[in-house]
Amino acid sequence: MKKHIYIETTVVSYLTAKPSRDIMVAGHQEATREFWSKLSSRYETYISALVFEEAGRGDPGQAQMRLAAIAAFPMLDISDEAQSLAEKIIAKKGIPTEYPEDALHIAVAAINGIDVIITWNFAHLNNPFTRRKVRKIVENEGYSCPEICSPEELLEVER
Repeated sequence: MKKHIYIETTVVSYLTAKPSRDIMVAGHQEATREFWSKLSSRYETYISALVFEEAGRGDPGQAQMRLAAIAAFPMLDISDEAQSLAEKIIAKKGIPTEYPEDALHIAVAAINGIDVIITWNFAHLNNPFTRRKVRKIVENEGYSCPEICSPEELLEVER
């Protein structure tokens, strides 16, 4: 059975962005392209309405490329249940108040039984302090908390 993964917006942004001259960003872009090539054969891949909305922002040409890249993935709705869980994640200081979208990504994934959230957002999603707090909050609310990792981390597991 394939694992269910949720692609957060930063991943598709790295996939479609112009090649960076910054060595770290260029490495993330390369890892994203390698990861992307393995999605359909290894995972059941999902996005949410929030990812679709975020991917459509900004430069029209880049937005069109991002939306085309995620067009084939099933889109998870942002339910009242997900909104409520996101509010609890913020209220209990799992995610800073200034970043409600990050809490909503987690909540949508948790409500829908997603195994892994894939993101390049190390500031508010994929860091050890956030993951620990968020896991406790989500599990205390009765849901299974998805693992949160980067495309690079998941590639390492697959090797």
